[in-house]
Amino acid sequence: MNIRSILCPTDFSDASQHALDHAVAIAGWYSAKVVALHAHQTVSAAVAAYAVAGGVGDTWLDSDEILAERRNLASAVAPLRADGVELETEVLPGPAADTIVGYAAATSPDLIVIGTHGAGGFTHLVLGSVTEKVLRRAQCPVLTVPPRAQATSMLPFRRILCPIDFSASSLAGLELAFSFAREGDAIITLLHVIDDPDENELFVARPYDVHQHHVQREQHVLNHLDKLVPDSVRDWSFRKLRVAHGKPYERILDVAAEERADLIVVGVQGRKPLDLMLFGSTTNQLVRRATSPVLTVRA
Repeated sequence: MNIRSILCPTDFSDASQHALDHAVAIAGWYSAKVVALHAHQTVSAAVAAYAVAGGVGDTWLDSDEILAERRNLASAVAPLRADGVELETEVLPGPAADTIVGYAAATSPDLIVIGTHGAGGFTHLVLGSVTEKVLRRAQCPVLTVPPRAQATSMLPFRRILCPIDFSASSLAGLELAFSFAREGDAIITLLHVIDDPDENELFVARPYDVHQHHVQREQHVLNHLDKLVPDSVRDWSFRKLRVAHGKPYERILDVAAEERADLIVVGVQGRKPLDLMLFGSTTNQLVRRATSPVLTVRA
């Protein structure tokens, strides 16, 4: 995968600046452009309605508030220009989530990098927050970056964890994980989590010792994980294959802690109404609780 452009929304918080650091680092790997976008929420209902109707004119865009936000954004990205990465800035009026998703739809970035706020646990990503709305609606991969104070990850990414459930979306995530691993010279761990079966399943007639059921199943999964690694990747990447049992998001976070993962890459389902309703089951829990960035990829 070739990443040419990265969109990084910012609200001038430390969390946003931390996300911008990640965006610039990734852009350096791929020689990509970074666009730092700030959505300015006007307090004037009349002006907001005019903007939504498509009537944003020079008078509004050149207002004192917008000019001040442009200066703030220029100051925020100035220290990063020395890294040699192409950086652009955009300040647009409107609600943050709608503005970010709309800009992404119009410009088709290859990646969105956005910070999360909160104190950890369930407050790490508040339901209805800007980040969650972008995660649900953006068409491209989204990298969520936890607050600097909570982060246990390092830049560049040296240890990448990629959970696999063998769905099309998780395989798309694996492709991007391989790309990141190559650019960052990282170790990549492929993980499949098995939901422990009902105890009655152990009494189904099988062509092997029932007590070896878990062993046989794990070996079957490991064989399939190994087949997902193409020869082109085997030539340069050190990889690990792991199987765990239990609730997926809990085991993923456990393995991420054990492996000291700098990045978790996870595939998510599409945009059907049911998919959006179930979005929070595993992916949302990972983004809420992880202390390393989480890259979500749709097939």
